Formats: sequence, structure tokens, C-alpha cells
Amino acid sequence: MTIAPHLAGQDLIDSLLGRDNLTVDDIADLPEDLRFELIDGRLVLTPRALPIHQFISVRANNAIEEHCPDGIMVNVEQAVRLNRANELCPDVMVFREEGAGQSPIMSADVLLVVEVISPSSKSIDPGKKFEYYGNLGIPAYWIIDPLAARVTLTQFLLGPDGSYQQHLKTDDLVTVEEPWKITLDLPAWTRRRDLIRDKTRRR
Repeated sequence: MTIAPHLAGQDLIDSLLGRDNLTVDDIADLPEDLRFELIDGRLVLTPRALPIHQFISVRANNAIEEHCPDGIMVNVEQAVRLNRANELCPDVMVFREEGAGQSPIMSADVLLVVEVISPSSKSIDPGKKFEYYGNLGIPAYWIIDPLAARVTLTQFLLGPDGSYQQHLKTDDLVTVEEPWKITLDLPAWTRRRDLIRDKTRRR
């Protein structure tokens, strides 16, 4: 179903919420600054991330980008099109530069997606997104959990059977080799997270 062309802004959003048959074409005119994902034909609005979540996302982005080879881009909050009924927005995404001329990025150009767990995403990130990204053949999927006692990385890589296999789970200083050599100082992220938490004003 097409959306009436005169609808814009909040009217457009209101017309989409509650429907379960949306496609990527239906959401093409949503405001660029709106945080959302399209999951199984439903528009899901996502709240602005807390500063600790953004801190972890930026640290992950910077670590991945440090030795990024030519021809590859690393972006935060870049949308990726999975199919007509699903458009997701991982916290960090690595993709080929030839796919950078459009948004959302096509899944065939994506090499790695990174999801940083938040209270609102805790149920869907390890579940449906794990299935979606794997089915499309995205080579690597990381889940970073800053809600655990220590900030934890779980790395999944596509196995020979085309499904994700857990390659490692750690909260230590770690260097991974895929998609290239990347060092993540998880203990430093944990220390900084805890310092921020200690200083945060309670509501």
C-alpha cells in the first residue's frame, strides 16, 4: 500500500504506526533525524541512546576504523536494507565504499554489523537480528553488552553451513582478526563506564 503523498512529518509517522504490512518504500519519506527500524513490516521507533551507550558505540567505531583498509567504510547508525519488510540500523556497520551512494545500504555490501545492547533492545538484538543478518550472509556480527558486570564482546562469524557460530566471548583486552586486525580495550571501556555511572545524578 502506498502512503498518501500529502502526509509529512508527524502525520506520516502516525499513519504508519500500528501497521504490520509496511515495506521499505513506505518509510522512504520519514524524517532523516527520526530513529527507527522496520522489523517484519512494522515501524519501530527507537529512543535516543543514553550517553554510556553512545560512548561504547563510538569506541567500537574508532577501534574498527583505526586500521580500516581502503575501499571500506565504518559508520555509526547507518541503515541497512535486509529485504522489503526489514530495514535495520545497527550501532556500527562496516561496508564496501561502492555501496555508499545510497541509504539504506544494501546487505550485500555489508561486512560486519555491531549491535550495542541497550535496555530497549535487549530482547531483539540477540534474537531476530541474529537470524536476519545470518540469513543474508553478512560475514560477521558482534554484540557488545555494556549492561553486563563488565563490558562484553561476543563475536559471531558465518560458518561453512551459512549460519553464525560464536567465535569468542570476552571482557578482556582482545585483538580479533576479522574483518581485519582490530584491538578492543574492553577493560578500559568498563572502567570508564563505571566512572560515568558513579558520577551520574540519580533522577
